[in-house]
Amino acid sequence: MMDKISKFLKENVNENMFRLILSGNRKSDGPSKVKIRPVRLRDGLYYQASETWGTKVLHNNYTKENLISYVEEKAGQGFSQIQLQGETRDGSILISKKGTVTVKTRLHPREERTIPTEHNRKKKYLLEEGTAVPFLQDLGVMTQNGKIVAKRYDKFRQINRFLEFIEDILPQLPRDRTLKILDFGCGKSYLTFAMYYYLKQVKGYSLEIIGLDLKEDVISRCNELAQKYGYENLHFYQGDIASYEGADQVDLVVTLHACDTATDYALAKAVSWNAGVILSVPCCQHELNRQMENEMLDPVLSYGILKERMAALITDGLRAKLLEEAGYEVQILEFIDMEHTPKNLLIRAVKKGKRKKTDRKLETCMEALHVNPTLKRLLEEQKGEG
Repeated sequence: MMDKISKFLKENVNENMFRLILSGNRKSDGPSKVKIRPVRLRDGLYYQASETWGTKVLHNNYTKENLISYVEEKAGQGFSQIQLQGETRDGSILISKKGTVTVKTRLHPREERTIPTEHNRKKKYLLEEGTAVPFLQDLGVMTQNGKIVAKRYDKFRQINRFLEFIEDILPQLPRDRTLKILDFGCGKSYLTFAMYYYLKQVKGYSLEIIGLDLKEDVISRCNELAQKYGYENLHFYQGDIASYEGADQVDLVVTLHACDTATDYALAKAVSWNAGVILSVPCCQHELNRQMENEMLDPVLSYGILKERMAALITDGLRAKLLEEAGYEVQILEFIDMEHTPKNLLIRAVKKGKRKKTDRKLETCMEALHVNPTLKRLLEEQKGEG
C-alpha cells in the first residue's frame, strides 16, 4: 500500500504542484480534511499542511521528505482519497477499506493551469499586480505603472490576504442596504482603503466605512487621501476605542493590532452592536501575562518568554470562547506567515444566534489560571445592562 503512495508522492510533490488534498477520513477522531500547498520561505521550498478540525484549521510546514512521511501516516489513519493538482499533471489515490490502493494520473498541457502556487509572485491576487491602484501608489506599495515595490511586497500580500477574509464573509453580510463597517485602530489604513476600494469599486457594494485611531497626524493624512480618491463614504476620526459612541448599528467590525485590552473594548463594542461579522488580529496581550498564575505550571511560567507567549495564546483562546457565548461562531486562523510577523492570528466571528449560558468549563479554566479578562468583564456589564 505505502509503496504505491510513496512512489506517487516522490514523483509529483515538487514546486510545480499546486495543491494536494486528503479527504474522506473514515475516523472521527482526526482531521476531516488536509490541504497541502507549496510555500517558499526564506530558507527554501516547504509544503504547508492545513488540517481542518471542525471549525478550526491547524497549519504546519514540512520539507518534501517529511511531507511524504506525513501523508503516508495520514493515509494509514483512515483517509480514503488523495487528490493532487499540478502544472502539467493531476493525480488521485483511492484507498479502500481493505487497504487496496488505486492510483490514477493525467497529463495536461501547461496552458490548462488554473490554480497558482501561493509562493509564486504571479499568484492571482484579488488586487492584481500590474493594475494601478491609486491608494497603493500613495501608500508606497505600488509604482505608477502598477508594479509592486520590492520591499513592500509583503505588505501587498498582507492586503490581499485580508481581502480574501473579506471575500469569505461576504455571504454573511447584507447586500440590500448600505453596509456599515468600523475599523478600530486603523493606523495608516492600508487595509481600510483596501476594503473600501474592493467592496465599492470592484464588488459594487453600497457602504460606509469609519476608521478610528488615536494619532491625529495619521487621521488627517487618511482623510486627505480619501478625499483625493473620491471615497465619499470613507471617513477617519481621532478617538479612543473604549469611549467611541458614534454608532448604534454596525455590520462588520475590524480591529487589527489594537494593543492589549483595546482589542477587548473593540470586541465588546462589536457584540453590543450585534455586528454580523468581527475580524480581529490582536496584539500585545499583556493583561493575562500580569495575572496568570498556576501552581502546576509554575516551573514553566518561570521563563518570561514562555509565559508571555502562553498568555498571548490563552488570551485569544478565551476571547474566542467568550464570543461563542455571545452567540458567535468563531474561528482562529493564520492571518499572514509567521516569517512576516509574530502577531499572525486572526479571530473571525460570525453572528449565528442568541447569547448562550455561561460555560462552566470556561469558568473553571479562568479560575485555574487566576485570570479575569477585560472582555469577560465588559460582556458581563452588557448583560447586566440588558
